[in-house]
Amino acid sequence: MLLSTTDEDMLDAAEALGEELAAMQSDVDDFEFETVLIQCNEAISEETGIQYDDICDTDDCC
Repeated sequence: MLLSTTDEDMLDAAEALGEELAAMQSDVDDFEFETVLIQCNEAISEETGIQYDDICDTDDCC
C-alpha cells in the first residue's frame, strides 16, 4: 500500500492499519502478532522517515 502525501490520507491509512492489527491480534499468538507489528513499524518508518525509537521515550513500548 502506498501512502498519499496528504495528512488526512495518511491518518486514514493509519486508522485502517490499526483496525486490521486489532482484528488480527485475537487470531494469532503473541509472537506472530509482534512480528507483524514490527514489520508494520519498519514499513511506516521507511515510508514516512519517522523512527518510532526517536519519538517514543518510554522503555516498554515500540
